[in-house]
Amino acid sequence: MLRLLLTCEHGGNLIPAAYAPLFQGHEEILETHQGYDIGALELYNTLKPIADVGFYAETSRLLVELNRSLHHAKLFSTYTQVLPPAEKERLLEKHYKPYREQVEQMVSDFVSAGRGVLHVAVHTFTPVLNGEERQADIGLLYDPKRKYEQAFSKEWKAALNKADKDLLVRFNYPYLGIADGFPTYLRRKFTANEYVGIELEVNQKFPQQGGARWQELQMLLARTLQELVNRNGALFSKHTI
Repeated sequence: MLRLLLTCEHGGNLIPAAYAPLFQGHEEILETHQGYDIGALELYNTLKPIADVGFYAETSRLLVELNRSLHHAKLFSTYTQVLPPAEKERLLEKHYKPYREQVEQMVSDFVSAGRGVLHVAVHTFTPVLNGEERQADIGLLYDPKRKYEQAFSKEWKAALNKADKDLLVRFNYPYLGIADGFPTYLRRKFTANEYVGIELEVNQKFPQQGGARWQELQMLLARTLQELVNRNGALFSKHTI
């Protein structure tokens, strides 16, 4: 059987009091897309009832980047990069490793019990980056070499467009699914038969504008995801990877 794991790595922009001085005079950046994924936690909470388990973080990505590997150059932001090595390690031990390890352990527990895991990581992206407008409403990120991830993404896109033909849904946009991220890390730990990782990226123009359209989009994502999990769950172990 297929188990749905939901995560939200960039749900908030909180900075623990101990690190607040690092952002003194720059607090406004925490309210921007650089500080967190605007609307992501709201979307996560909308999808959460259909998941078997979920994890989210509310500390800012500018404290430490939960969606990056330990070796990544942008694991720490310009604000925390100045910390001495020992303090960086303390930050990792308190705010990075517990989150990542509990998610990985949950996948491991499901796999050990003979369950396949569908991991949907909920993210949002800024409509304009470096002066360039992003041409998508929704992005579905996956590893093209993993046939089940590709198939699931295609089914989800088809379901979304069937319900709303005006939605611009793109694959591996505005980022590549194989770029350094939490699902990419987990793919190295679990086989394609055990783990399916999809990063859901929603344009922040929807939560920024709010209103009925944003609510409708959240409900549409929840309904189509639920339908696909129900449809694919029994077939998961039989799917040709």
